[in-house]
Amino acid sequence: MKLIIVESPTKAKTITKFLGKGFKVKSSFGHVRDLPKTEMGIDIENAYKPHYVVPAKAKPKVKELKELSEKAEEIILASDEDREGEAIAWHLAKILDLDKPKAKKEKKVSRIVFHEITKKAIENALKNPRDIDLNLVDAQQARRILDRLVGYELSPFLWKKIKRGLSAGRVQSVALRFIVEREREIEKFKSEEYWAIGARLKKGKDEFDASLVEQNGKKIEEVVTLKLFAGDYKTKKSTISSKEAAEKIEDDLKKAKYKVISIEEKETLRNPAAPFTTSTLQQAAISNFGFSAKQTMMAAQKLYEEGYITYMRTDSVNLSLESLVAAKKVITNLFGKNYALESPRYYKTKSKSAQEAHEAIRPTDLEKNPDDLMPILEPNQYKLYKLIWNRTVACQMQSARLNSVKADIEALGAKVNYLLKATGSTVIFDGFLKVYGNKSSQPETFLPPLKENDILDLVSTESEQKYTSAPPRYNEATLVKILEEYGIGRPSTYAPTISTIIERKYVDKNEEKRLFPLEIGYPVNDVLVENFPQIVSIDFTAEIEKDFDEIANGKLKWVPMIDEFYKPFHKNLEEKTKTVKKEDLLEKLDRKCPECGGDLVVRFGRFGKFIACSNYPQCKYTEKTAEEKKEEEENAGIVCDKCGAPMIVKRGRFGSFLGCSKYPECKNIMKIEQKVGLKCPKCKAGDVVARKSKKGKVFYGCNKYPNCDFAMWNKPTGEFCPDCGQPLAFAIKGKIKCSNKECKYEQ
Repeated sequence: MKLIIVESPTKAKTITKFLGKGFKVKSSFGHVRDLPKTEMGIDIENAYKPHYVVPAKAKPKVKELKELSEKAEEIILASDEDREGEAIAWHLAKILDLDKPKAKKEKKVSRIVFHEITKKAIENALKNPRDIDLNLVDAQQARRILDRLVGYELSPFLWKKIKRGLSAGRVQSVALRFIVEREREIEKFKSEEYWAIGARLKKGKDEFDASLVEQNGKKIEEVVTLKLFAGDYKTKKSTISSKEAAEKIEDDLKKAKYKVISIEEKETLRNPAAPFTTSTLQQAAISNFGFSAKQTMMAAQKLYEEGYITYMRTDSVNLSLESLVAAKKVITNLFGKNYALESPRYYKTKSKSAQEAHEAIRPTDLEKNPDDLMPILEPNQYKLYKLIWNRTVACQMQSARLNSVKADIEALGAKVNYLLKATGSTVIFDGFLKVYGNKSSQPETFLPPLKENDILDLVSTESEQKYTSAPPRYNEATLVKILEEYGIGRPSTYAPTISTIIERKYVDKNEEKRLFPLEIGYPVNDVLVENFPQIVSIDFTAEIEKDFDEIANGKLKWVPMIDEFYKPFHKNLEEKTKTVKKEDLLEKLDRKCPECGGDLVVRFGRFGKFIACSNYPQCKYTEKTAEEKKEEEENAGIVCDKCGAPMIVKRGRFGSFLGCSKYPECKNIMKIEQKVGLKCPKCKAGDVVARKSKKGKVFYGCNKYPNCDFAMWNKPTGEFCPDCGQPLAFAIKGKIKCSNKECKYEQ
């Protein structure tokens, strides 16, 4: 019997289908060894030797695998092909005693890898076994050990200086810094008013729009570039800065005659995007479906394990020759020969550390059309598979050909010289846009046949008040993009990094799914920036990633690399532990303690902020924050539905709640309703409040439930649709849409 060991039961089940008798495929259920949870587990004095243990939940599985390995003639380690997968194979070899001379002599032990779970890929892998790549194992160990050193030594520093229960991590701290710095840039930004002016013009019976672009030869619109923590940000504004100035220009335009002074017409090409990497897949899934990075990777993992897509942790945009041939065949059959390329289109990766031997994420079989798989796949898996299938097919289709027309139009007879511009674009050949259907087709804007010296009629003018826009908050897609751009983390780290800073309550998402810092996120970031600048340095963190790559390539040894980082880090930590005083980090209020006259400061407790005397523990005076007082006022007058006593606001680890004032005689508790400022449109009596489904997903429903069952998934804005009268709700990409699915209103 040949024993094949993989990580997941789904993967084991899929591989079993491709193998004949004589094979047994078993899952290790992920890692079988790890650093201990209750101690650091690293012998710093002994070349950072890690102390690995078998987690309690893995012990039954390890016992089973040991029994099977003793009976097997051959043992094949088939974990994923990345560094983590290589480390899992190495740990399995260690714990099953497969690396000992006796075991090697008695049994055949090998390692196989594959980029996709298909019959052909598994058979090829079995024909080409190899040894465990110890360089990849060392790279993974180095990452794990370095992150453990940072987390185990830096987190207690935060406990002492801010509050218990906090954590710091090498990549998560940089991600938090991006979000905090952006929030402060938004707060500092001063928005400026400006006006955009346009005209509706007519030639014969044909009407079209033109925009004012120049006044006395000077451009109306200008681009303002802001220097930010992470790159430049550009925002548009115009020289028309007031309503009065806009009205004056409109008055001039109403008296003017219009003449076409130049026409530019050219054919342009629009090329398809490269096939997906882990980063670009996460960005597309977040933008198109509102998925989180974690949701995206969970769905992709299932698709990979069930044999539908290639390995989903990759930073390469390469496609195999076999898949390129398959793409051409599918394109020809579905869309026609004129949509297929004569020779394949190749892409170059933008990532400096990309592993070019790997492939991009693609379907394992392009003949499996997404719509044919709809009844088989879960909804999220179907959406993601269709996204991957479309992108893979599109990247091997002809470019779209567009006809672009630009017309410069002069306003004649006005005291000031004005120039307007009209643009039009029509699709000559849709090319790769065909695969996306109407939703992603190039929008067409038509201009009537125009030629130089044509005289046009004015239909109307329009001015619109605008404001320069502040840098936007990151959403998960843009945060992943900036992390990848600066070389921070690896494809496998993005989803857990974002999940960690959300779970730690350092950041949260608003109704537009954009990330913003919570109150504890600011001091955690500021303490790290002030005292451990290397840990949150973009350049330093990126250099560490390069070191891991060098270890994986066998060009660098992991122990000296860790040593070079750890010694100065630990020395600095010891100094800061002595010199940084908790009192110096507290936010001081402009008020004195009423009991002892000391300064009042803001402290962080188990359940959030509170106001206390700076002379603690000598003076134990405390008081509620303004937010707490407001919450108590809003919930005043609510009585216990069990004993009739007043309910009071209490705070626990999961937030505020109402508890009976007669506790402990009465232990009744009630949830605090999060009202959203909207009366129920169905029963007219209740209020719409935030609620949670059985699966933990937030939705908005009437607080008179079960008597009224009104509910909507997206957060209401508090306003109603002008078309159908139903509540408007926040949607993805900053849009506001009608909650009525049959109504198409959006803004």
